[in-house]
Amino acid sequence: MQRSLCRDTFVLMPEEPNIRKLDARSLRGLAHPLRMELLNALRRRGPATASMLAERLGESSGATSYHLRQLAEYGFIADAPEHGKGRERWWKAAADGLTFDATELDGAGPELRGMAEIFLHEVAATHARELSNWLHTRERWSKDWIRSADMSDATLQLTPELGAELVDKMHALISDYRGRVTDDDPDAEQVRIHTHLFPIETD
Repeated sequence: MQRSLCRDTFVLMPEEPNIRKLDARSLRGLAHPLRMELLNALRRRGPATASMLAERLGESSGATSYHLRQLAEYGFIADAPEHGKGRERWWKAAADGLTFDATELDGAGPELRGMAEIFLHEVAATHARELSNWLHTRERWSKDWIRSADMSDATLQLTPELGAELVDKMHALISDYRGRVTDDDPDAEQVRIHTHLFPIETD
C-alpha cells in the first residue's frame, strides 16, 4: 500500500494503519527533493542500501547515505538487517504512506511555511515526472495496459463541503481495490493513481 495525501483544507479522516501524519518537526526532516525521492523509492521498491539507491537515482552514495541518515533520524525509515549480507546497511520505509494537513501550519513562521511549499511542490513535480515517464514508455506495455491507463480531467461547480466529500469518495474507491490481486498473479503490476482537486479562478 502506497499513499501520499496532501489536503490544504480538510483533515484526513479516518487515518489508515501505518500511515504517518506529517507535523512541523517531521516536515523539517522530509522537505528536501532527494529525501522525498529516497523515501518513495523505499516505499515502492522495498529495502535497499545507499549504494543501490544512488545508482537507481543517479546520485552519489555519499549524498544518499547522508540523506538516508536524516530520514532515519526523523523516523521515516529504519534499519532492515534481515536483508543485510555484508557490511552495507540496508534501509526500509517505516510507514506505508503520509498524510499532511497544511492548515495545521496556519500562523507558522516563514521557515516552516517554506518547507511546506517545498514538500507540496515536490509532490506535484513527482506526479508530473511519473506521468511524463508513462507517456514516454507506454509503447513498451501491452495493449491491455495501454487501454487501462487514464489521463483525464473535469471541471465541476462545487462547494468546499462537496469537494471534500468527492475527495473522500475517490480515496475510498481506491482503497476498495487494495489486496484484490497478489504478486503471484502474472498480470499484476504496480500502478500509480494521481488525484487532484483544487479551485480555479474564472475571472
